[in-house]
Amino acid sequence: MSEANLRSGYALRLDGITRRFRSGEETLEILSGADFDLVAGEIVALVAPSGTGKSTLLHLAGLLEAPSEGAVYIGDRAASGLGQAARTAMRRDEIGFVYQFHHLLGEFTACENVMLPQLIAGVSRKDARMRAEDLLTRFGLSHRLNSLPGRLSGGEQQRTAIARALANRPRVLLADEPTGNLDVRTSDLVFDELLRIVREEGAAALIATHNDILAARMDRTVTLRDGKLVAF
Repeated sequence: MSEANLRSGYALRLDGITRRFRSGEETLEILSGADFDLVAGEIVALVAPSGTGKSTLLHLAGLLEAPSEGAVYIGDRAASGLGQAARTAMRRDEIGFVYQFHHLLGEFTACENVMLPQLIAGVSRKDARMRAEDLLTRFGLSHRLNSLPGRLSGGEQQRTAIARALANRPRVLLADEPTGNLDVRTSDLVFDELLRIVREEGAAALIATHNDILAARMDRTVTLRDGKLVAF
């Protein structure tokens, strides 16, 4: 695809991604020439059985791992041509990641956890706090701004982690079962707000989920089959 086409709205592009791992004397190929495009403002569900490579795919798209072959583009930039420092900066500035487990920093309050990625990116403390408070309030945590993670329920911790992933207004949001630890009612409310924020801010999102009801609310659904991404 030409550079001109890459600039026409693609937020994320995977081009012929292959990922192999060594296991003793064997080589395991988890992804085999996978292609995928995600445009700005689009929300895509990734629905596939456990063990098919969902987490590997998300790690590659989020620049946490490098592909054995192929290229990852964030916007019009190929991450494979960047050094480690530039890749780290791209992850910080362009990508938000919601893990299955929240990974909050226990010594910082909920608000501070959402402020930290902004401060690292050079946002002023005042603006970072305003953004953090707004996001946490939108996820129903206005009364928990100054609580340490150990004082939050599992669901509250996950909502804080989602707010943190959105803090720097990422170009691409990658999420691995972002509402998996929430009860049904809270899951619906959080997912509503997540979709609203992604669309309002023109981000693009790839969300791995086993929840068919949530998947049906996204723009399209893809799955992994024989190491490739295909329409579901």
